[in-house]
Amino acid sequence: MSKIAMANPIVEMDGDEMTRVLWQIIKDELIEPFVDLKTEYYDLGLESRNASDDQITKDAAEATKKHHVAVKCATITPNAARMTEYDLKEMWKSPNGTIRAILDGTVFRTPIIVKGIEPCVRNWENPITIARHAYGDVYKNTEMKIPAPGKVELVYTAKDGTETRELVHKFEGPGVAQGMHNLCGSIESFARSCFAYALDQKKDIWFSTKDTISKKYDHTFKDIFEEIFKNEYEEAFKKAGITYFYTLIDDAVARVMKSKGGFIWACKNYDGDVMSDMISSAFGSLAMMTSVLVSPDGNFEYEAAHGTVQRHYYKHLKGEETSTNSVATIFAWSGAFRKRAELDSLPELSAYADALEAATLETIESGKMTKDLALITTMEDPEVLNSRDFIKAVAENLKNRL
Repeated sequence: MSKIAMANPIVEMDGDEMTRVLWQIIKDELIEPFVDLKTEYYDLGLESRNASDDQITKDAAEATKKHHVAVKCATITPNAARMTEYDLKEMWKSPNGTIRAILDGTVFRTPIIVKGIEPCVRNWENPITIARHAYGDVYKNTEMKIPAPGKVELVYTAKDGTETRELVHKFEGPGVAQGMHNLCGSIESFARSCFAYALDQKKDIWFSTKDTISKKYDHTFKDIFEEIFKNEYEEAFKKAGITYFYTLIDDAVARVMKSKGGFIWACKNYDGDVMSDMISSAFGSLAMMTSVLVSPDGNFEYEAAHGTVQRHYYKHLKGEETSTNSVATIFAWSGAFRKRAELDSLPELSAYADALEAATLETIESGKMTKDLALITTMEDPEVLNSRDFIKAVAENLKNRL
């Protein structure tokens, strides 16, 4: 068969460790035999980021603004141990945080539902989508180690030179301090993205913060959401028969466990990071969750919601066999192809994206799966495949579909 043509490139952001290995196998087995692949390639592996002083991450984000569609492999956010392991110049910040800060918008994460993998929470009947704010908070923080007694203050200096000060803490000994910020404009974009997505999906939406404790920071989020909903979306929600619901984050956690699912849960940046992992794991596996960053000006970056699978990578380096779940990474590619097809009016590319996802689910539902799914499936005697053989099994089903 002739390869499916692309009109414009997808921005391709390569990553680290085991997901980088899977990335290449996916391209070799599932993409390049069927698609005349066009990408603008950026290596966001930690060595490349270190060599470029992290400029390559910023360049990849700017390229996404140009081409409007990107697909990203999982990447390492270094800690002290990684500093030594990779001989880094400095402890580079999260590449996801850097890209989100440049693109703004909202990250929507939804579990991939497949027959034979039942949710841990018995009453969850439908997937729960996490809408995660993509800017600021702890991901753009400033941190300081306090070596000795003294005081830490927040200081705002206006353009005219006047200062406003708030005491953070008067230290009697060593400690640590952290400063965070957010932007009202970004919060407004977050709110509008969430409400628009809820209307598009025709799903109720929850939003949760801790405004009873954070009476200025979190309360600003609550107030902006409420104002935008009342002024811009309330009537449309009534016509669509869906609701907007605000509650405290701890109350939301309790409520979500007793719900039937089927709604969108909007969270601040860190809350969304944590809760999306909880949701994905409870629905089956961390490797079974889609993730897309949607910016207000129409840019889309698709990725897996999980990390680089470090433990499996170390086994891979020793020549040992791994059974690493690649489903979310496959769905990152299919999501990017579908959006590229939509923007460029390429029905064949869209059909390929649909077939790729269907072939992946068909493989699992036929009893062929990676070890993480075999441990939790309700199927009897599943066939556990290694990392490469699972992707090859998907490729066979994909060939039949195409």
